[in-house]
Amino acid sequence: MRSIHLFLTGAALVTGLMVGGVAQAERLSPAAKLAKLLDGRVAGKPVDCIRLLDIQSSEIIDKTAIVYTGRNGTRYVNRVNGSAAFLDDDDILVSNTHSSQLCSIDILQLVDRSTRMSSGAVGLGEFVPYPRPPKAAAAH
Repeated sequence: MRSIHLFLTGAALVTGLMVGGVAQAERLSPAAKLAKLLDGRVAGKPVDCIRLLDIQSSEIIDKTAIVYTGRNGTRYVNRVNGSAAFLDDDDILVSNTHSSQLCSIDILQLVDRSTRMSSGAVGLGEFVPYPRPPKAAAAH
């Protein structure tokens, strides 16, 4: 009986730590979350389009931007044109492109993850590349 009690106590502690860790992540403001994603990176010259095949993942930063991560590690920040208020990090991005690129003239639909209903649309702006930070020189 004692071992069951210890097991349940341990499980409660682990669950508490996990929930606490999630709560910590949720406390970051959108600006802080974006800053963390771009830590150590320097903005490059904005581009109008990025190749779809080069995109590894995307992430919505609440009411701020969409960050696309390329296969080479470059992060592209798109501060949507005038419609950032619709951006919700719990939404799913749906694009309907007719080319092999995602461009600043494209409009993306936002779909609520839980209800699967449309929650708005955003027009893309320029993509600002943030390449991986240079590796520090090895100490001799």
